[in-house]
Amino acid sequence: MTASTSTPQAPQASAAAGRGLHIGLTGGIGSGKSTVARHLVERGAVLVDTDAIARALTAPSGAALPAIAQAFGAQAIGADGAMDRDWMRARAFADPAVKARLEGILHPLIGTAARAQAAAAGNATVVFDVPLLAESGHWRARVDRVLVVDCSKQTQVQRVMARNGWPEEAVQRVIAQQATREQRRAIADAVILNDGISLAALQAEVDRVWDRWHSGDSTG
Repeated sequence: MTASTSTPQAPQASAAAGRGLHIGLTGGIGSGKSTVARHLVERGAVLVDTDAIARALTAPSGAALPAIAQAFGAQAIGADGAMDRDWMRARAFADPAVKARLEGILHPLIGTAARAQAAAAGNATVVFDVPLLAESGHWRARVDRVLVVDCSKQTQVQRVMARNGWPEEAVQRVIAQQATREQRRAIADAVILNDGISLAALQAEVDRVWDRWHSGDSTG
């Protein structure tokens, strides 16, 4: 099975003057996106992890907590002072309006923090790890290239069940709320198919994309 493919795209703008290349990294749950992100950091990239930013915003004393408590009530905050992620996840999956309201609180704060981290990176290549990049149109306009890590739905389910201990039904619900594989591939400048390949082969595909993009080639 081919590990990496390119998706035809119009050439994207080169990195803006005064900063390095900005790469948007995305993929469905269980795709191996975090593994790819770690290797990009090994190649010299600065990682801006939007999930990590979201966790900080909803941790004890996090900047998003007052708005979350106001929107969803005191029950949204756990005994440890952080957002009760399990409570919120269950309600967001069950009610799209709850999910949209939570995103309306978090996304502007995440965007502000992500921009600040990227600005601090100076001329370094910045990788924005954005699970919902395909679902959020503004991210595509903020990056120079999009790298999608892809795998089959069956592989996603198996990986997440093994990693998180979730039942299959829970994993399927998460997948159903994310962009489809086709939607992610449609916005990609390069796609790495992380299905049935070794870690060494996956790293080689990451290296191939990194080397090509840093040579000035806009294709995958």
